[in-house]
Amino acid sequence: MVGKDKYTLFFDLLLVEKMSREARDFGLTVIVGPMFSGKTTELLRLLTRYKMAGYTVALLKPSIDKRYSEREVVSHDGLKMEALAVEPNYSGLEEALRKLEDVEVIGIDELQFFEPDMKIVELILRVSLEKRVFVAALNLDFRGEPWEVVKELLPRADDVVSLQAVCTYVDPKTGKRCGAPATRTQRLIDGKPAPRDAPRILIGGRESYEPRCRRHHEIS
Repeated sequence: MVGKDKYTLFFDLLLVEKMSREARDFGLTVIVGPMFSGKTTELLRLLTRYKMAGYTVALLKPSIDKRYSEREVVSHDGLKMEALAVEPNYSGLEEALRKLEDVEVIGIDELQFFEPDMKIVELILRVSLEKRVFVAALNLDFRGEPWEVVKELLPRADDVVSLQAVCTYVDPKTGKRCGAPATRTQRLIDGKPAPRDAPRILIGGRESYEPRCRRHHEIS
């Protein structure tokens, strides 16, 4: 380092940082769990961290999810971030990602609502070779069965964050909450378990769903 002043050293360090950043800033992280496990909260936390570090960030959501906002992703605990609503199919996602070609970090919320198309999985994998991609999705539907697009993406991800909620089942005899780790999403209709032949997709919140452990997950 002899012969280099502090300004030269500073710019050398910036160059090294830029080169290492370009070398490592790609990959796919999938965040999965039941409803109310904090998936969207974790997604927003990760994206915000990259924003604070100076990266360009974009967030996508399926257009059918209008629970809290049409133009934002909003977590159940009130965190929010501006988002681009896209048609939940290959064409919609491909068009959106093409427009975001120069964005360094991409987030996709509620992947389970996208069509079960292997081309969607392949598209996400291709994009994640060039930039950081974070995806949040339900692990299972209300029947306890895996979502096809999530099931295909999970084993191909570079990193998987599996979250649990807390089972809120209340014993009708004792009035005591279960409190065990919840890995299932319980759909309720008028306070009773939804039948197996109910529509697979029903956009809703606490009025229709609650987290359950395996013991207390029910299908009528």
